[in-house]
Amino acid sequence: MLHRLVFMVAFVLVCGAAQAEPCDFGSPPGNFHDYPMHNFELEGVACKVVCPKEAEAGTPWIWRARFFSHEPQTDLALLESGFHVVYTDVSGLFGNDEAVARWDRLYALLTREHGFAPKPALEGMSRGGLIIYNWALANPEKVACIYADAPVLDIRSWPGGFGEGQGSPGDWQAAVQRHDVEDKDNPPILATPALADLKSLVDAGVPLMHVVGAADDVVPVAENSVVLEKRYREAGGRIHVISKEGVGHHPHSLEDPQPIVDFVRAYASGFGENYFELRDGLENAHRQFTKNGNGRVAFLGGSITEMTGWRQMVQEDLRGRFPETEFDFIDAGIASTDSSYHAFRLPTHVLHRGKVDLLFVESVVNELHNERSPEAQRRGIEGIIRAARKHNPAIDIVLVYFVDPSHEGVWKEGITPEAIAHQNAIAALPAYNVPSINLSGEIVDRIARGEFEWKDFGDAHPKPMGHVIYANRIARLMDAAWCDFEYNAPEGIVARAIPFAADPKSYSNGRFMDIRRAEVIGGWDYIDAWQPKDRAGKRKQFIDVPVLEASEPGAELVIPFEGTAIGILVTAGPDAGILEFSIDGKDYAPLDQFTRWSAGLHIPWVYMLDDELEPGSHRLKLRMSEEKNDDSTGHTSRIQQFLVN
Repeated sequence: MLHRLVFMVAFVLVCGAAQAEPCDFGSPPGNFHDYPMHNFELEGVACKVVCPKEAEAGTPWIWRARFFSHEPQTDLALLESGFHVVYTDVSGLFGNDEAVARWDRLYALLTREHGFAPKPALEGMSRGGLIIYNWALANPEKVACIYADAPVLDIRSWPGGFGEGQGSPGDWQAAVQRHDVEDKDNPPILATPALADLKSLVDAGVPLMHVVGAADDVVPVAENSVVLEKRYREAGGRIHVISKEGVGHHPHSLEDPQPIVDFVRAYASGFGENYFELRDGLENAHRQFTKNGNGRVAFLGGSITEMTGWRQMVQEDLRGRFPETEFDFIDAGIASTDSSYHAFRLPTHVLHRGKVDLLFVESVVNELHNERSPEAQRRGIEGIIRAARKHNPAIDIVLVYFVDPSHEGVWKEGITPEAIAHQNAIAALPAYNVPSINLSGEIVDRIARGEFEWKDFGDAHPKPMGHVIYANRIARLMDAAWCDFEYNAPEGIVARAIPFAADPKSYSNGRFMDIRRAEVIGGWDYIDAWQPKDRAGKRKQFIDVPVLEASEPGAELVIPFEGTAIGILVTAGPDAGILEFSIDGKDYAPLDQFTRWSAGLHIPWVYMLDDELEPGSHRLKLRMSEEKNDDSTGHTSRIQQFLVN
């Protein structure tokens, strides 16, 4: 838990301790393993609420069904991490309508009057499986996740004993009475419709975890969890099953409950929204880190990745999760860069050190500010995915969607910001199925709910608090991806096929072409280590580097190349001029290099001159125009790289 506690402590230091609504239920609290426990009645029904010593923001909670305090290790670990633990008495009801109504009443009390999160985790052991699934099926939109432990899902199995199980005649008589079964000797499949109709839970995106004993002869797995697992997966739902070989109905839970705790925290922390798509998951990275004892993890992005914050926290998290693993971290964040530049610099800045096992990519904020076309945005991100998988077919990739304040109004109109929509469309293609995390939508939602304000979080460049939130949420994604991995891991690392591209012109073969390949006709000079001579700002990665520089109208060069796209990386400062370019003898077209930031900054900027070329040999001509931008002080171009796809 140390890696997660680091983030929790950091959050408290930066934001102040998060406070839940007061746990005041009309009586002094009792004690549950040194945690305050409130016992009270709601319409004559006994209820319990156990409070953490320091509640997590958003007041997350786990709702225990039946056998309160039995094998409490999961509940205790969640209490330690800031969760509340809740219980209400539904004994003897076998999950019937009255049991569901009791849960409805307690849910309304806790969420409306005490500020509890709107989506709890549900926990049900043995016959507790009946109530957690019946309530979830009646209220799918109110469930963050379900943890079921050796659960009863069909009363014909238990207590009926109609299959391989022992059954319980006395409980059977009570169960059929509670469910108004007319023919107790030939009952229909019942007690929970979970085995018949799972669509509402799948549609609501509710993830499930079952912990079962493979040798359970009281609640046979084959008649309960196996049936549900098969149907849930077929319906498109996500379910983890941890099967304990040689174990019967008891003991419940796990001696080390960490996989359960990670699962619950992944989905039920904060306000209960996931904001991520696991898709193909991160199983290869986990296998690499644990079985091979080493791992290379790269962080490709703009200034939010370059700055100190979330990146280092995620690295520390990985070291905590895999203490025996030797990590090589590649920090490839460069301010002002987007997916177009990322695709072309990937071989040189990320893949140059060898096989990369896990790659985080962020660019949506700069796609907006750099005003990339929709085609360029899709070609950039598809190019990165394809190039990374060509390099290592087993690589796991996570697309990270950070927030920009301009996203707020778009989300509130029910529209996904353009760059996120483009990238997610590529990520979700069955050919790629790449995990993504929508931190933009989450931050906007949490600000709207009043958890914090923009002045606390920061803006596109987060304050320390914002970086802590980003790191915590990425940790949550990894929790969900790896929560039961040691139990259900594949036998080996799986290489993924490289399918046909969705867009044949995607930048999947992007690379740098050395500027010395240019044929200078006149007016261009090669500078070994360029330094600005004015007081304008600069990016550290783009000084003391070679450039081709022209500063007079009429300067001309030619560069032959092979491929479907050609671009240039320039340093566009206060004196940036207008270039004219011609490809394969076509008419010259103007390119104004002066950006809205150029007056005060020598900004690195990628210009794609043409990315619709036919495969083959081409010839690019560049010349400096006599025209210039009214705000520019000169006619200069400084080319650092030619970009060829």
